[in-house]
Amino acid sequence: MSAPLARTLTELSQETGRRIGLLIDRAGEIEKVVVGDSHRVHIPDLGARRAGADRFRGLRLVHTSLRPDGLTEEDLTDLTLLQLDAVITVQVLPDGLPGRVWYACQLPPDEARGGKIWRVETVDSVYDWNDDWLAFITDLEAQFTKSPQLRKIEDGNAALLVGITLGNPKRARRGLDELQQLAKTAGLRVVDTILAKRDSLDGRTCIGSGKLQELVIRSMHLGASTMVFDRELSPSQLRNVAETTELKVLDRTQLILDIFSQHAQSREGKLQVELAQLRYRMPRLALMPTAMSRLTGGVGGRGPGETKLEINGRRARERQTRLEHELQKLSENRALRRKRRERNGVPVVSIVGYTNAGKSTLLNRITQSEVIAEDKLFATLDPTSRRFRFPEEREILLTDTVGFIQDLPKTLIQAFKATLEELEQADLLLHVLDAADPEVEHHKGSVDEILKDLELEETPILLVWNKADEADPQVLRELQDRYGGLPASALQGAGFEVLLDRIERQLFRTQTLERQAET
Repeated sequence: MSAPLARTLTELSQETGRRIGLLIDRAGEIEKVVVGDSHRVHIPDLGARRAGADRFRGLRLVHTSLRPDGLTEEDLTDLTLLQLDAVITVQVLPDGLPGRVWYACQLPPDEARGGKIWRVETVDSVYDWNDDWLAFITDLEAQFTKSPQLRKIEDGNAALLVGITLGNPKRARRGLDELQQLAKTAGLRVVDTILAKRDSLDGRTCIGSGKLQELVIRSMHLGASTMVFDRELSPSQLRNVAETTELKVLDRTQLILDIFSQHAQSREGKLQVELAQLRYRMPRLALMPTAMSRLTGGVGGRGPGETKLEINGRRARERQTRLEHELQKLSENRALRRKRRERNGVPVVSIVGYTNAGKSTLLNRITQSEVIAEDKLFATLDPTSRRFRFPEEREILLTDTVGFIQDLPKTLIQAFKATLEELEQADLLLHVLDAADPEVEHHKGSVDEILKDLELEETPILLVWNKADEADPQVLRELQDRYGGLPASALQGAGFEVLLDRIERQLFRTQTLERQAET
């Protein structure tokens, strides 16, 4: 910026008592003149910025300030939201001459420190400022291009995760850590996690308009195209956040539904996922066609029901009724199979536990099967049953079930009722826990709570402390002393002789006692 131009601006600003600004392109041409009041300038709609996630708009804002306070929060917000090359403020001295100059530009994500995403500099006088602006901004864009955090922006899956604590930060942090695992399982690339503290939830946006604007700035700086909340948002909150941020907005339930849709293999599993999707989406159909376009498609909008969700309320209700009828028929068929098993006297052992605790690996180890077992959340969705025969020709049916999770949405529990009915007929529940997980006691509490909701607390339960070979020996002993149960390693096979002996004695001793009581 030349000294004569700065002097012209400051003289006009002094004369009118208003802030005056210019939007200047990289060739030095003035594209727009903006006039504000004594406090700020009002920037008009600049339209879409040019393509390229690592590039700025190609415009810098130069404006005057009638007070010696430098750049304001509004200036820094405009810098990020409008993706300007820079914002430059020139102080107007009492005699109308230009004084001190402040300028700000964005920092590449890997250079940002302590939450500061801007670089702010001060020059004592415009006459002392001789920087080559074009060379400066070209070099800055090159730094953004080389930033590791921005190299995969074009995949559209960069996500900012948002947790909210209302007084229990430990629980909120734990939920946010779990949300990060869920996001990665769903195929999102997490660029940052934010934990906001609030006294109460905001009815419009859940998090408050001020904090929401901070999140928009953060997401733009990191190149995030998706914002994920660690709680279920109401339809109006979902709409308001989507319209305010112009980002794709997901909540925790939507993310879990997306993972379920990826892992459902059987017809029953796909029907259950579609039913859960419909139950989630029906209250939100009124959001169409504005915000809903940012709520569907890709992560959060996949699955067997994807093409059937963009429909009106009447057709959605018809589809829901049809799905419930089909699932009821499948449930009846499942009940017939259970009765046949009961007549044959085959005990049922159901494996339950927190997601990714090693349930499928345990089933594979006991029955020598090859059920899919992956180190990710909800790798198993469809129930899997395998027969196992003890040496004394005693046989059991071992069933793997969908993993549980903290605050499992009621929508999912209702949709998967047919699958969870298997647990009601179980003679024994094997509750598998990851003994090496620092949050294992919390996970145990979450599973116990869900089993209570399903009215299964009276069913005999045997705790299996899986991954015992990876756990701290002292911690493992304390867990056994506190809760009982047996240590094992489904991956290594350690502890399985004792485990199988305990299962056999508990099942067939109970059967023997029942027969003796009948006679």
